[in-house]
Amino acid sequence: MEPVVANLLDRHLSMAQEWFPHQYVPWSRGQDYDGPLEGASWQDAQSALSPVAKSALVLSVLTEENLPVYHHRLAANAPRDNAWDEWLHRWTAEEDRHSTVMLSYIHTTRAVDPIALERARMRYMSTPPRPDDLPSDPLHGLAYVMIQELATRVAHRNTGLHCGESVCARLFARVAQDENLHMVFYRDLYAALLDLIPDQAMASLWRAVKGFRMPGQTIPGFAEMNARITMAGWYDLEIFHNDVLTPLIRALRIHERTDLGPQGERSRGELLTYTERLHRTSIRFRERRPTALAQEL
Repeated sequence: MEPVVANLLDRHLSMAQEWFPHQYVPWSRGQDYDGPLEGASWQDAQSALSPVAKSALVLSVLTEENLPVYHHRLAANAPRDNAWDEWLHRWTAEEDRHSTVMLSYIHTTRAVDPIALERARMRYMSTPPRPDDLPSDPLHGLAYVMIQELATRVAHRNTGLHCGESVCARLFARVAQDENLHMVFYRDLYAALLDLIPDQAMASLWRAVKGFRMPGQTIPGFAEMNARITMAGWYDLEIFHNDVLTPLIRALRIHERTDLGPQGERSRGELLTYTERLHRTSIRFRERRPTALAQEL
């Protein structure tokens, strides 16, 4: 697969556009905080964001801050001194910009409580990942990161669309562009794996879809913030089905493949059945959401 990775890396480098996090932060809005600089303490009224937007911003920045865990996991299985290694470090460098720009935006605009955020960051990053949070093998890992990159791109895009603040919207749109290129790299890499080892790759894809969870599950307050985002319709099961799973299944030609053995056919059947079931579940959730929102009010 190394020649495939090399070609995809060259394509990525030709498509990636240089950008600078500091240009997306409204520094003129900033002021000193309380503490050693004796500035103004944070107050909730200083934030222009809704509770849903705050939740999306916190989950986004803490997920991006935890990049070292993902780098370590992938680096443990990556060959050294070739295209795999070069891609991993390039991907990590690009991903690191995301936490930089989000955290700078948060601190400058006083979007969320910076002390609570820092305490959550320390707790989250000091907690080792649970065994079921990590892919079980390299093939499973590549399938997971392919899904995760597209899911994150969609989530970031929707945060930008719904946040109601122009600078935040521009920032998330820019980050989503990066995530899209990362997804395209991993998607096309996985397509090549399906051609090379169809049964094993299909089995790992099914395993990754079946067990997929968005990163950041151990972030303090994750369940409450995620529920808020889901109930607002910014990112839910229907979006995951329509904007993540369905496009991947189409791009990977899951329905059309004719090179599968018995194991691959079983995995494909289970994957497609699961996807159909997920679609039905997501529609039921959408239909019940207005009632659930009314009960909350």
